[in-house]
Amino acid sequence: MSARMLISSGTEWEAKVGYSRAVRIGPHVWVAGTTAYDDHGRLVGPGDAYAQASFIFRKIGKALERAGASLQDVVRTRMFVTDMTRQHDVGRAHFEAFGEVRPVATMVGIPALVEPAMLVEIEVDAYVA
Repeated sequence: MSARMLISSGTEWEAKVGYSRAVRIGPHVWVAGTTAYDDHGRLVGPGDAYAQASFIFRKIGKALERAGASLQDVVRTRMFVTDMTRQHDVGRAHFEAFGEVRPVATMVGIPALVEPAMLVEIEVDAYVA
């Protein structure tokens, strides 16, 4: 059995809620639902779904790197969007992050996230060959 590697981004919520930013077991990496809050607890891109999604993919990329993976290893994405009229903005950020990687993807419209200013939450699964 492979060791369980826990990756934390150091946010207060990980400790309070009891979760990791990412978990790696063997060649599999799972990244938790990620929003556009920076290291100082400030929301990036208020009112701008593209800016939030772009930031989130960069943040996910950093978590993957800490797990010994990269965006190139992503096999599945799940995007939760509070306003589906902004789906094309989120889709554009997804394309810019993954281009030819082309992971399987799901985008779901939801009524709300934890904070009203959050427009997008994204999680990914990766496989490191």
